[in-house]
Order: sequence, then structure tokens, then C-alpha cells
Amino acid sequence: MSELRIDKWMWATRIFKTRTDAVEACKKNRVTIDDVAVKPSRTIKVGDIIQVRKPPVTYSFKVLALTSNRVGAKLVPGYMENVTPPEQYEILELQKVNGFVDRARGTGRPTKKDRRSLDNFFNP
Repeated sequence: MSELRIDKWMWATRIFKTRTDAVEACKKNRVTIDDVAVKPSRTIKVGDIIQVRKPPVTYSFKVLALTSNRVGAKLVPGYMENVTPPEQYEILELQKVNGFVDRARGTGRPTKKDRRSLDNFFNP
């Protein structure tokens, strides 16, 4: 196997949970190779560097081997190398430190304690 569809490879190496998620990311121009957005049917080969944007971070992966079958998490390092620059992880840490003000969907209304802490946060 010298070439493989990018959506199939991203699913097989656990970048995305489902192949449909991988296809959607490609269609939304969140997957690039050499700064060019790719379609789900784009073929990749060993040595390609793939950038995947999962806001707010853009991850970079180098293709080490190809597989069309989903592999276990322990086997993933044999198929790809994470070459994401440290600055991207700093963005992720910065977002965690700043706190998440918005409430998660489906958590319902804030309690009195939550409401007071939100008020104290916005009006110190």
C-alpha cells in the first residue's frame, strides 16, 4: 500500500473518532497539506505532514506508515509522529488558565452559587 485516502487514515490513527468526523473536517477546510485544504478523497503517502485544525489549536502530524484498519491507541505512534509546535500547546494551556466562562450545553440553569461566582467574576 503506497497511497491511502486521508479521511480513512485519520480515522484509523485515531485523530477523529469516526470517519464521518474526518470527512466533515476535510469539507470544512480544517485539514491541510502544505497549506492547501484537502478533500476527503485526497491520497497521502509516507512522509506527508498533515495539519488538522481543532480550534483553537492546529495539530501537525507526520505520516510514518499507512493503514486502512483502525489501530489501538498504543500502536498509533508507529503510524504517525506528532510534530505540533509547542506554541500551539501554549495556546491550549492559556485557554485553560483563562477559564471557561460559557456554560456547557445541556447543564441547565446555573445554581445560586454559580450565579454569584459569575457575578463576582464579571463585577469584581
